[in-house]
Amino acid sequence: MASTVTSKSSRTGYGQLLRTRGAWTFLLPGFAARQPFAMLTLSIVLLVQHTTGSYGAAGAVAAATGVSMALFAPYSGRLADRHGQRAVLLPGVLVHAVAGVSLTALALAHAPLWVLFAAAVPTGASVPQIGPMVRARWGVKLQDSPLMTTAAAFESVTDELTFVVGPLLATALCTAVDPAAGLLTEATLTLVGGVLFAAQKGTQPSVAAQKHAHLEHVSALRVPGVRVLIATFLGIGSVFGGMQVSLAAFSQSIDEPGLNGVLYGIFAAGNMLSGVVCGAVAWKTAPQRRLVIGYTALALAASGLWTAHSVLVLAGLGLLVGMCIAPSLITGYTLVEGLVPVGARTEAFTWLTGAVALGQAAAVTVAGQLEDRLWDGAGFLVPMAGTVLALATLVSLRSRLTTRPGGRTVARGVGHRVPLSVD
Repeated sequence: MASTVTSKSSRTGYGQLLRTRGAWTFLLPGFAARQPFAMLTLSIVLLVQHTTGSYGAAGAVAAATGVSMALFAPYSGRLADRHGQRAVLLPGVLVHAVAGVSLTALALAHAPLWVLFAAAVPTGASVPQIGPMVRARWGVKLQDSPLMTTAAAFESVTDELTFVVGPLLATALCTAVDPAAGLLTEATLTLVGGVLFAAQKGTQPSVAAQKHAHLEHVSALRVPGVRVLIATFLGIGSVFGGMQVSLAAFSQSIDEPGLNGVLYGIFAAGNMLSGVVCGAVAWKTAPQRRLVIGYTALALAASGLWTAHSVLVLAGLGLLVGMCIAPSLITGYTLVEGLVPVGARTEAFTWLTGAVALGQAAAVTVAGQLEDRLWDGAGFLVPMAGTVLALATLVSLRSRLTTRPGGRTVARGVGHRVPLSVD
């Protein structure tokens, strides 16, 4: 793959990015506000599995949260564009905190499964879309600056850092303190971090500046390339969801539940490190080709997970899979810039975020059922199946990812995952 690395310029790029006037005023509270998302799914899985004894039930409840988030995320992004981030974020984090505490109380009270499903829906629907909001603020600060590419890589690394810390924190709280501690902490941090982020009014995009873009708004789903990317990101979501449940089940099967956070942290660390490298590379290869090559590597790596039967092998494979994810995510979000009109930018990014969440939700459900009904480690078949199917879709429809000559483009938008809760 043709590329060049200029270490001096890449370091300068990151340095220049972080010296952008006013950037730290939204970066720090933004990191605090998005950190709980990386704890959400795993906290639900560990709590519900503890109260029901079933990974299938735990995965299904977590999946309900992911599905509701995937369905509501694009509308949250659209409302933020039209009415301002603060107006959407403040009531959203309050609802999320109340819903999270309610879900915790119901699980501890051994409420029927359908009641847990009902509580999971508002919990997921109210997840604050901090990642897209941070990227929108970068757009205001940088506009057409070449630093937007660096910002895309930086945000991917930031997301992955949260997915290194989040699962470790959730596992430690649920295993060493109380099974409910993870979800209660997630709800509290979301409320506090969200309020702090919303307080940074000076850096949020101006609602007035968005009016013209809304007049020209075209739904992102009408762009064929976006639909291809959604299918591709569904496969990435299947990796996150399958890994969460399967690593938890594997750690439990060897009587080392605390190892779950370590293994997931290794997986997320691989993702984060590869994101750093991607930001330091001046790619000459077309992004469409890079996405196909990178996604092929991801599918091959994910296909070996189910064969691992030792901690060291699983850790190594998890690291490799993680290293294959960030390049695909960053390249996919980069493609959005040339495919989607300005007025649909936030919507497009939230659809991709929702696709990851939806893929994760489906994977959590299926992997949980496989772990309950088949052998230990059967849940690792889910990342293999999800990435292989997504790769087949990507290869067959890759021509739709080509930017049309003379077509309108997004002015250097910044991509993101989600987490990647876990997430």
